Amino acid sequence: MNFNKVILSLGLLLLVLNIQAQISRDDLQLNTITTAVPFLQIAPDARAGAMGDIGVATPADAASIHWNAAKYLTLKPQMGLSVSYAPWLRALVNDINLAYLSGYYKLDDANVLAASLRYFSLGSITFTDEMGESRGDYKPHEFAIDAAWARKLSEKFSMGITARYIYSNLTLGQHVAGQESQAGQSIAADISFFYYKDLNIEGVENAQLNLGGTISNMGNKISYTETTVRDFIPTTLRIGPTLVLDIDEHNSFTFGVDFSKLLVPTPPVWKLNDSTNNYELDPEGRRMIERGMDPNVSVVTGMIQSFYDAPGGLGEELREVNFGVGAEYWYDKQFAIRAGYFHEHHTKGDRKYVTMGAGLKYNVFGLDFAYLVTIRQRNPLENTLRFTLTFDFDALKSDLKN
Repeated sequence: MNFNKVILSLGLLLLVLNIQAQISRDDLQLNTITTAVPFLQIAPDARAGAMGDIGVATPADAASIHWNAAKYLTLKPQMGLSVSYAPWLRALVNDINLAYLSGYYKLDDANVLAASLRYFSLGSITFTDEMGESRGDYKPHEFAIDAAWARKLSEKFSMGITARYIYSNLTLGQHVAGQESQAGQSIAADISFFYYKDLNIEGVENAQLNLGGTISNMGNKISYTETTVRDFIPTTLRIGPTLVLDIDEHNSFTFGVDFSKLLVPTPPVWKLNDSTNNYELDPEGRRMIERGMDPNVSVVTGMIQSFYDAPGGLGEELREVNFGVGAEYWYDKQFAIRAGYFHEHHTKGDRKYVTMGAGLKYNVFGLDFAYLVTIRQRNPLENTLRFTLTFDFDALKSDLKN
């Protein structure tokens, strides 16, 4: 395989993605999909955050449980740990942040166990009653605890399953709209796969094509009150390829693309009365749908329905697919530079941003940084520096032995 052809193919792919992103805005209606506990969608580690929020098929690291637990089987060290920190809305406040702890342990060449803790602090908030009187200062927070098992099914194919407990306490028991609130809780699971194939490319010492896929956050709906109103959590399908090129013993490149889609119902277009401009109601008092499908369905039905329920038809379904592209360069396996781009259609949230970062690795420790620059919609992570600290316990054992 010719190296120039590979680079040309990647360039053509990015060109096609960019052309499709330039769909005319005039005839498109804003119809953003929202879910509960959106903190589960934040890229927790700086390496992926610097590469356009991609990670489903990139080379594995200690934080892979978030992106694709099946990747862990490709790691050589028996054990690893990473700690990440990301400020949130730093331009406005200084006490909101996301902290992430993850690690893995290889039982043998075919089995890996992994775990993580994600903690999102919303800082200190003063609650008031209807009269504006203070009811005290509180610190709302959310967290998720993960446990994963990955299994090698063949020499180059592995699968993983992750169990997740989600806890979201945003109001700390305060009364909201006359009702007592409560912490939202959910149990969810991820299913993932990872496959790689060695390539023979002229002028490249080693080349590898990775393919990865996950369905994450498959779990029950969440509610913050005793009512029957419950919200979907962000069940997400993510797939993508990654090309890894080891040019020689000192220089290596990684190029990846991730495609992602929320597997939750798309809000329909509700029917309005032409004279009163109020919602039309059926005999049972429910709002009538003009276009689209009823979003009040079960989790499984919602996942299936999400592929064909958009009011705008196939065109809108395609606009619900986000993509991120990223690149990474390593010199001598000790210094890395990274860059990426993330795209979300303007009718579905309009998140578009460029990312960049660097990484350093010295024996036992590794340190990664990420920085985000927005293109259109303001982002809570813009103009902030995220970092991840990694530990290689095999290298530590070797140092202690020596």
